[in-house]
Amino acid sequence: MEINSQLIQQNIAKAQKGDQVAFTFLLDFFWNEVYHFMLKRTQNETDTEDVVIETFAKAFDRISSYNPDYAFNTWLIAIAKNAHIDMLRKKKSSLFVAMDEDDDRNAKNIVDDSLSAEDELIQEQNLSNLLNCIKKLKPQYQEVIQLRYFQEQSYQEIAEQLNEPLNNIKVKILRAKRLLAEIIKGDLSC
Repeated sequence: MEINSQLIQQNIAKAQKGDQVAFTFLLDFFWNEVYHFMLKRTQNETDTEDVVIETFAKAFDRISSYNPDYAFNTWLIAIAKNAHIDMLRKKKSSLFVAMDEDDDRNAKNIVDDSLSAEDELIQEQNLSNLLNCIKKLKPQYQEVIQLRYFQEQSYQEIAEQLNEPLNNIKVKILRAKRLLAEIIKGDLSC
């Protein structure tokens, strides 16, 4: 099947109506273009994957606001640029902390940064709650979350292990993250 602008516009229209197959088509068709654009900007594959996943998540959340007078890939690139800027801001704000002289003196007097027994218990409870939330996902989504975030495998490694196309893995992880976020928001105790 030849992919032309008419087919792309048809899939955009279907995606605007919530058609998941159309979302997958658009993700598959535009993934490499957005990925390579961001890789040139970030020079880091992990950051690029995170930004591109965030880009498609935002695009699909806001697809109703897409203006067909402009090229869809241009719209995606604009979202990617903004997602990258947001990522850089988050990294920058976590790296730099304004300190005055009192803070500087106090920083030098830090004795022990290990977790207290109470902090360890809270951390264990938070992990337990997160695992309970993950258990509410379908098994296929539990598996990709486990492989990506607990075993820290790359998308390619997951695709090879599950014997699935790379784009399917990307979509599964994207959907799993979105579903998990909905579960966490809906049920704080999981």
